Amino acid sequence: MVKKSAQGKRKFGQLYTLGSGRIQARYTGPDGRRHPAPMTFEDSDAATAWLLRERRLLEEDPTGWTPPKARAAKKKSQAVTFGAFAERWLLTRKVKGRPLAGRTRDHYQDLLDRFILPTFEETVVKHITPEMVDDWYDATALDTPTYRAHAYGLLRTILKTAVERNVIPANPAHVRGAGSVSAAHDVETATLNEVATIVAMMPAKQRLMILLGAWCSNRYGEIAELRRRDIDLKRMVIRVRREVVWVKDADGRYVATVKAPKTDAGSRDAPIPPHLVPDIKDHLKHHAADGLDGLLFPNAQGGQIRHSTFYGQAPVIDKKTKKIRRKGHGWYAARHAAGRPDLHFHDLRHTALTNAAIAGATIAELMALAGHSTPAAAMRYQHAARDRMQDLAKRLSEMAVGELGANEGSSRSGSAA
Repeated sequence: MVKKSAQGKRKFGQLYTLGSGRIQARYTGPDGRRHPAPMTFEDSDAATAWLLRERRLLEEDPTGWTPPKARAAKKKSQAVTFGAFAERWLLTRKVKGRPLAGRTRDHYQDLLDRFILPTFEETVVKHITPEMVDDWYDATALDTPTYRAHAYGLLRTILKTAVERNVIPANPAHVRGAGSVSAAHDVETATLNEVATIVAMMPAKQRLMILLGAWCSNRYGEIAELRRRDIDLKRMVIRVRREVVWVKDADGRYVATVKAPKTDAGSRDAPIPPHLVPDIKDHLKHHAADGLDGLLFPNAQGGQIRHSTFYGQAPVIDKKTKKIRRKGHGWYAARHAAGRPDLHFHDLRHTALTNAAIAGATIAELMALAGHSTPAAAMRYQHAARDRMQDLAKRLSEMAVGELGANEGSSRSGSAA
């Protein structure tokens, strides 16, 4: 039961005695609303002192006054450490209204644990300065530029959220170019002969994976989650509606997690080139799991095939003789046999989209084929296609010049005779 204190009636504010015996203070602000103190008091003297401070604030700066509850929340937020703020950020972060994907969250946690928290965990967010960020960046992950860029990008994003929530007035992370990294892997499109060699060298039950990547531009996670019902040979499309990722569980083990594609555009019907139909039918007959929900590429236990199983083991090459000392297997061995030890599985997608552009696909068609939500990525393949066409034109010209030169030589030899 709340009782008005004997000293509760005063010119400014009121005091109330709570059932616990503690004193509550409140007053009516310039906004016409009643504002209680954000805490209770042991006695009326302490509560009265709080009211006097509030009245002084109003008298000194009536237009700059803010409710005591808002001031207390701001003060509390400004005292939060980066570690606590980052933990909360990771739990509540959303992208386009969706929580972070499990694999993304694991990646962010890894970046925090390895690169960011050792420096900033106990630092109050508002005490982080540009100089501190500069010093951290200059000493972080110097031998791994990709991790360095990712860690900086994550730090900057978390601090950007702190700005948006009025914890800090400005973002102290503004190292020019720190969030980008030069491509460590320049994609060279696989030729049709290279693709054919890789297919021939793969285990029979995994050959179709190569063809779907190189001709239908499917990602690994999409392929590993394909099921019989996703193959529509009447409409000649592959229904891409899901993908599988491997996410670390509470025990630190990676478990298969099926989710929707990252974007709405990722859910698509990928056209099947007619020349793949015999390969698809053969695979469905001999290798896919039974039933409409049967996986096209099940592992030995019946689940989705993991990267480690598919990639296999690289062949061991003698550094001096360059000869194979021990044969490998799987993707690693197949790409070596094709003379492309640099090729990543995702590069097959690049091959598919570049060849589609060469065949005349528009930007809109490339976007639909790839599941891209913006034209920027699709335009890359059109540029790559133009480069390939220019190379082709150059080779045709060299062939023509060579043949014409040979004919002219024969003609001169004939006239001399």
